Order: sequence, then structure tokens, then C-alpha cells
Amino acid sequence: MAERGVAETLEEAAAAARACTLCAAQLPLGPRPTFRVSETARLLIVSQAPGTKVHATGIPFNDASGDRLRLWLGVDRDAFYDAARVALVPMGLCYPGRLPKGGDVPPMKICAPTWHPRLIPKLPAVRLTLLVGSHAIARMLGPGGMAAHVRRFRDYLPGRLALPHPSWRTIGWEAANPWFSADLLPELRARVRETLDSAAPPGG
Repeated sequence: MAERGVAETLEEAAAAARACTLCAAQLPLGPRPTFRVSETARLLIVSQAPGTKVHATGIPFNDASGDRLRLWLGVDRDAFYDAARVALVPMGLCYPGRLPKGGDVPPMKICAPTWHPRLIPKLPAVRLTLLVGSHAIARMLGPGGMAAHVRRFRDYLPGRLALPHPSWRTIGWEAANPWFSADLLPELRARVRETLDSAAPPGG
């Protein structure tokens, strides 16, 4: 924690987040905050919360959802995990558990309000923010529903772009909405490529 009157650095905020135990009593596998930040990151991905595979490895999106997301973005693992260019900050930093009827518990409500204000403003080089899944979309864009915000993707460019969560549960949604593959994905890939290939900021 920074001393009183001294601004907290990104490194200090990240260290505090990695040591967080606020929800320890509610997390079935215990706390393991999983995220990546860098002052030079140009692409920020705000997603939902880690799954069990991510919890086990400590690597964000190191699962089938990550494979599908990288396919949508048109990037390989090396580019995706280049921390100098890509920041990954979920709504919930830790795996929240499973619902009785399947699917994961929503991200812990205290997590994003606690850590996003301490992490995200300290990413000065971010040019494009991807909001992945309904929880990230609702927090950043407000009410209206995931599908409606995703369909209006052009309204939020050039700084933001909303996406459904890339789990198997959205495969049917993608098939039922052919505009997603025909219109949104080409725009997404072009914006991501432009963002990652853009010149680093001075000193970056």
C-alpha cells in the first residue's frame, strides 16, 4: 500500500490484488487472483472470472474459452499472452465456484469495485478495451442486455467493443446471429491487429 499522500503505483496495486483474501471464506478453491497488467498494454480485456483450469494454472484464459476468444480475436497464444501489449483484468479475480445446475457462480460482487479502480486507471497506454461477457458489459456499458450491446458494437468504437462470453454456451447464440461472424468479427480482428501493432507510447 502506498504511503498517505503518495500515489499508488501499478506494481503496488497489482501486488495488493494478488494478495487479496477478501472473499476467501466464499471461494471453494480458495483465493488465487489471476490477472495481467502492464503500463505499456495497449489492449485491455475485461472478462468474467477464472474457471477451474485457469485457477489451477494461474494463466488467464488458459482453457477452451480462451481458445475460442483467441480465434475471435485472430491472435495466437504468444500475442495474447504478451503482457507488454495485452492486459487481462476479469470482473472477479478468483474462481467463484459452480452453480448447482451447472455453470459458474457470478463473479464476487466486491471484487471489481475494489480492484478495477486501483488497476485499470493505471493502464495509460490502453487504446482498445474488450468487454467480454454480460458481467463486464453491464458494469462498463450499463443495463440493456448483452446481446443488445454486442449488436451495437459500432456505437462504442473506437475505444470499446462488447463480446459475448466465449464459452460453449454461446455457440448456439453465435449460430443464431450470423451478423456476429459476418460483421463484428472482421471489425474486431482489424481493431485488435491495429491496436497490437501500433507504436508503443514514449518510454514504453
